[in-house]
Amino acid sequence: MKIVSVVGARPQFVKLAPIHKAALAAGVEHIIVHTGQHYDPMLSDVFFDDLGIGAPDVHLGVGSGSHGVQTGSMLAALDAVFDEHRPDWVLVYGDTNSTVAAALSAVKMHIPVAHLEAGLRSFNRRMPEEHNRVMTDHAADLLLAPTQVAVDHLATEGLAGRTVLVGDVMTDVLFEVRDDVAGRPSALLEELGLTRGGYYVATIHRAENTDDPDRLRDVVAGLAGLDKPVVLLAHPRVVAKAASHDIQLMEGSLIAHAPLAYPELIAAALSSAGVVTDSGGLQKEAFLLGVPCTTVRTETEWVETVQLGWNVLANSAEEIAAAVTRPRPIATDAAPYGDGHAAERVISELLDAAEA
Repeated sequence: MKIVSVVGARPQFVKLAPIHKAALAAGVEHIIVHTGQHYDPMLSDVFFDDLGIGAPDVHLGVGSGSHGVQTGSMLAALDAVFDEHRPDWVLVYGDTNSTVAAALSAVKMHIPVAHLEAGLRSFNRRMPEEHNRVMTDHAADLLLAPTQVAVDHLATEGLAGRTVLVGDVMTDVLFEVRDDVAGRPSALLEELGLTRGGYYVATIHRAENTDDPDRLRDVVAGLAGLDKPVVLLAHPRVVAKAASHDIQLMEGSLIAHAPLAYPELIAAALSSAGVVTDSGGLQKEAFLLGVPCTTVRTETEWVETVQLGWNVLANSAEEIAAAVTRPRPIATDAAPYGDGHAAERVISELLDAAEA
């Protein structure tokens, strides 16, 4: 059997790693296509090395652009890739422009599509990710859901017949990386003169938090006013937006820092007093690491993290400060994201469906 995986952004590279390992173990031919949606090396190419994936088989080099331009460029390039490889499955990940472009291209070419991380919903129609994930779910032939909540969302939309609960593949790789870095301190401690538990890790990148100067200014003020140093792992887009709005990312408690390779990100989060983010993946990673999280959004797809007390939604500077300095959550042994073997289930489902 041949599977083509299409990825283009950092969270997708993380999800790709255990899938690639499971595919090779099962004797499946696995072709990796990198769209180039994330074109900064620290956000893309280095992840392939750090996660043991190796270089992608195809790199489209699409780069930045408006949603229409970026998605259209991917569509044009992917038609030729799928025509060359003619896989048994096209596997798409998450909710990016790469996801919906690959799903649409494959469907038009009558190639079966499986959607990994299917069924997540924020119910916020202003999020481009919400459009991408809904359209991909309704186009795909097999919906690989990470949680029971996701399964329930798909059933509500009439998609139960195509849905399988496999668990969350990000949990697979996180547990492996966590165990690898647990015995050594984060390199940030020495580099920035920090102490374990004496700082916060932050990532802010979503358009709703960065495009409007007043909004970005409020978020930055909330981080800069916290009671411990805040290491802001600043995406190049955020740095550019802040500069264009004349917003300082090195004031008060804030320390702007380049994005980290995935193992270093996990090590930094493990050593921190808490995480502040608008990233879907990092919310869940913080929960799985037992690190309190504050999410700078009005909603989250990972509702279990909030229900279990390890994640709090906050928007204003005051709400961010209150959430970050809240008492430590009560420990939980709940495992809503699976047991760390989701990737094996994914490959098994694809094999079974191809033989059916």
